[in-house]
Amino acid sequence: MTNREIVAERRVSSLNRLTGNVIALGNFDGVHRGHQALLQAAHDLAIDMRLQYYVACFSPHPKHILQPSEGFFELSSLPQKEEHFQQLGAAGTLALPFDAAVSRMSPREFCDWLWETTKPRAITVGCDFHFGNRRAGGPAYLRDYGQRAGTLVKLIDPSRDREGEAFTSEQARTALSLGDIDRASDLLGYRYRVEAKVIHGAKLGRTLGFPTANMELARGSKLCAGIYAVKFKDGAGREHDGVASFGRRPTVTADGLSLLETYVFSYSGDLYGQTCTVTFVKYLRPELKFDGLPALVAQMKRDEADARVALAKASLNVSGEHCVAHPLGASGAGISYLSSGETR
Repeated sequence: MTNREIVAERRVSSLNRLTGNVIALGNFDGVHRGHQALLQAAHDLAIDMRLQYYVACFSPHPKHILQPSEGFFELSSLPQKEEHFQQLGAAGTLALPFDAAVSRMSPREFCDWLWETTKPRAITVGCDFHFGNRRAGGPAYLRDYGQRAGTLVKLIDPSRDREGEAFTSEQARTALSLGDIDRASDLLGYRYRVEAKVIHGAKLGRTLGFPTANMELARGSKLCAGIYAVKFKDGAGREHDGVASFGRRPTVTADGLSLLETYVFSYSGDLYGQTCTVTFVKYLRPELKFDGLPALVAQMKRDEADARVALAKASLNVSGEHCVAHPLGASGAGISYLSSGETR
């Protein structure tokens, strides 16, 4: 198993190399600063026990199965989570398949399955984690099961901000739905980003002098409609400054689907079909309806200017703003989640 492998199977025979180690257990949506503290605890425990640590999380997120009609706003895809986990020292990711049958498991059945699959020497888990049918199982159940199985279960208290509020995925979702990028960055410890393929659009932006890379976000996304200063990473991994619009484009269509449209500064080329990443740096203004295309173009020029200013300011703050350090023990290496969403 490579240190970047995602295991998405229940077969014990395919998981032999992760057995007998430390498991960090949770959903980890967004891998926010509270999650990072839990993962750091797992990393430190693994070093003390001379083991490796793996992350076990459900895939898909349980809310996709349990509340399918509500359109769950998921902050991070499984590959994005796995990237964070690896940067935080995890040896690999165990993606526990979640479906209706798993949701009906009793706490005992779930623990039997988890222990049979991973044979953990130790588990770290948040004090608010619940599992099993109707969320009947919790940290206390895990701890008691672990005592019977000879497994150390370490319960991790929530990490809190300066005001004493616990870091939660729901807080980050709320901040993003309000366009509060600074608050979301503070909660996550990095800048929120999305990844999707660039698709063909109506090409109106090209006609107006602002060609855009168009991307459809996940159905449940509740990102605030509006204009953003962004960093855009193309399929080759090259990063560019840009300004993005997310919304239904009310000036040009009455019933458009929500799209993320990014005007990438100083770029010429074909992005269609490339999987690209947009990192949100600053919310500039809400989505508006204009009285015609000339008024829209004039505002787009102002948006470009505002985005350039915001991105220049952000580059000056990158060394300190929203920085969460994670020393990685024996290797002497360190990971910092920076305000740009990049790691160094």
